[in-house]
Amino acid sequence: MAGMENVLIAVIIFVAMLVQTTAGFGMGLVSMPLMLRVFDPVSAAALVSLVGITSEIYMIFRYRHTLQLRVVLRLIVASLFGIPFGVHSLGALDSRIILTGLGIIMIAYSLYGLLNFTPPVINSDRWGYAFGFVAGLLSGAYNTSGPPLVIYGTARRWSPAEFKVNLQMIFLSNSVMVIAARGLAGHYTLNVLHAYLFALPALVVAAWIGLRLDQRIDPVRFRTIVLVLLLMLGVRMLLP
Repeated sequence: MAGMENVLIAVIIFVAMLVQTTAGFGMGLVSMPLMLRVFDPVSAAALVSLVGITSEIYMIFRYRHTLQLRVVLRLIVASLFGIPFGVHSLGALDSRIILTGLGIIMIAYSLYGLLNFTPPVINSDRWGYAFGFVAGLLSGAYNTSGPPLVIYGTARRWSPAEFKVNLQMIFLSNSVMVIAARGLAGHYTLNVLHAYLFALPALVVAAWIGLRLDQRIDPVRFRTIVLVLLLMLGVRMLLP
């Protein structure tokens, strides 16, 4: 890979990990559309999945004391059923359709957060199957399972600490399935593995900075900034 491409990959991963460690989500939403400017859709998704599982393991270890595995079990099971369908759709669609779909997802999610829409309270655990399946579809196709999970967590009234660790546990279960599926499909080329190794230092530095920012900045203000950036990226994805 060219030197400038390596630098761009490192910058993308740094920004995405900074968002992930501070807000608890956003790795795929930030990195996937930008990686599509460097790689083809399959290689971009493969790289983001490797970076994603690394960040998830780190985040779970960091917030392990507040993990409630039984709360997210239904989401995990349902998402694992949705992932193969998402992986298959990635190979069957062209890049323009993928960019448009991802842009729509990002715009819808950003507007949802910026307009402070509050969904009704979900009291039944059975809704976890539906939200989990949709999250699995998005994870398999775009490595962006966050939006339906964040909506579900809001409707279940998770606390901020529960949000972070519960989401990471679901992301991790999805990532294991996604990586296995991509491995069987031969998506992890030498080019992808080289890019992953080059991105690791940026990942570590961003995690170190992000955890300190998490303790210092107003999370509401930071989340608004993130949503505005995601909205801009989503609109950019829709442009030719």
